[in-house]
Order: sequence, then C-alpha cells, then structure tokens
Amino acid sequence: MDWAEELDKWAADYLPDLSMKTDEAMSRHTSFHVGGPARRMAFPRSGEQVVLLTDFARSCGARPLVMGNGTNLLVPDEGLDRLVIDTTAGLNRLEPGEGENELRAEAGASLARLADFAQKRGLTGLEFAHGIPGAVGGALCMNAGAYGGEMKQVVAGASLLDPEEGVKYLSAEEMSFGYRRSVLTDHPDWVVLYAVFRLTPGDPVQIRARMDDLKARRRASQPLELPSAGSTFKRPVGAYAGTLIDQCGLKGLRVGGAQVSEKHAGFVVNRGGATFADVTELIRQIQQRVEELSGIRLEPEVKIVR
Repeated sequence: MDWAEELDKWAADYLPDLSMKTDEAMSRHTSFHVGGPARRMAFPRSGEQVVLLTDFARSCGARPLVMGNGTNLLVPDEGLDRLVIDTTAGLNRLEPGEGENELRAEAGASLARLADFAQKRGLTGLEFAHGIPGAVGGALCMNAGAYGGEMKQVVAGASLLDPEEGVKYLSAEEMSFGYRRSVLTDHPDWVVLYAVFRLTPGDPVQIRARMDDLKARRRASQPLELPSAGSTFKRPVGAYAGTLIDQCGLKGLRVGGAQVSEKHAGFVVNRGGATFADVTELIRQIQQRVEELSGIRLEPEVKIVR
C-alpha cells in the first residue's frame, strides 16, 4: 500500500468529514496558473484537522505541503507526488484578539480580508497589506511587505505546528522577521495555524482612503491584469531587481508563454499557456544577464516547489 492509499484509509477512519481531492490541478490553486496535479489535496476546516493530517502525512511519506492562496508558488507541470493542504477553504476565520486593539487571523485568511476587517474596526497598520494577494500563513513565512509596511511591524505572535514539539506560540521577536524571511524560512516544515496582530486605533475613513490610494498606485505600476507570482526576485542590497532588469533591456523578453512584464520588469507574467519550464528558463536568463552586466546575482522570491 503506497502513501496515498494509506492516507485515504486513515482519513476515512479518523477524519471522515475532511474534504480531499485526487489529482487536483495545481494550476487552479496558484496565481501563476501553472502546475500539474497534486496526487492528493486536502481542505481542512480547523487547526486540529491540520495537526492530525500533517502528523499522519509525515508518517506515511506523503510529504505535506501546506499552502494558502498559492501566490508565491511555482509548481512543475508533471505535478506533485505529495499531499497538498489548502488552508484557504476552511482555516480562514477572523476575530478580535484577546488584547486591546488585537485581531486573530487563521493561516488561510487573505490579507485583503484581514485589512478590511481591521479598517471596519477602526484599526490602522494593515493598509499596506490590502493589495498583497497572499494569505496570512504565507505572509508570515516571508515577512510580506509593501509600500514601507511589513508583517513584523504588526504581528504580535503566532501559533505554529512544529512536527517535533507540537503546537507552540512564538512572540514577534521569536518569529525572527527579516527581509522576506522569518523563523519559518529555517524551519520549512513548521506550519502556521493562526497569527495575532497588534494594531493602532485610527479613523476608518482615513484608513480606507489610504488603502484606496495604495490600491491605485499598485494598479498603475504593476501588471495585475496577467497571472504572476508577484515580484519574481528579492530586492538585492543597494539596488532594485526591477530596475536592474530594466537597465539590462529585458522588458518584454519572452520564453514560450512566460514574459518579463512590459509594465514592471520585476514581474514575470504568464501571457498564456506558460509552462514551468518556460518560467524557470526565463528566470535563469534574467539572472544570467543581470549578473553579467551588473555583477549582482538576483535571488528568486518565488518559491519553486518539487
């Protein structure tokens, strides 16, 4: 009996209400619209289900991949021989936190919903996150940020599943946030269950105006009309990836269906029918050209999953 059959039998016995799909196309669950079938994809509805599911998955060799909105993932066209756990369908609740001016958000809650939730309660600090297309779990993993704001400025702490030690709560300091990284970067098998955000009282009208302004700026400067994984590369020290790529004359460079955006060179977009091979080859060419002309090696921000 292979891992998928073991998982099916276990789930039927211990999590009979768990929704799970077979050979689910990852292109339906990633913002790049690229990726073949995941052998199994589960949609848990509680943190308890996530804990039980990931624990058994590891024991049977299913190599669980926990994901949110899939906005920073690039998946091979041949798919994944592993269990993908999608938190957005059921693990997405938002509620007031226990402390004053705090909010509690589960891992699969979108940042847009979270920012709206805060605005309606007159809490400021999350305006920058409104236009980031990811979910809370992924945002914590990479300390997501935009327009001068980032997760480390607003996160009070997070509940994490450590496969070795079980569920634990880490403070913001213990999360070790840095530029596009956190403690989860060093422990990719840890899973975010929920996060607590500590915000500041503000005027809901002014908060909404700020969110609308950032939304307009994002639409004007970024290729939101085409599938992508957001910024393709991390910002190198002392420079900007998009500027370096533009200076190398790479805007519009195309490999198959993948293209360096003509609107913002920091984005690789799917012009239609892009494959995993198209995107990874284009990334390679960008890295090579930029390094040749500037001496700077660009590091991908998009996560390539195998």
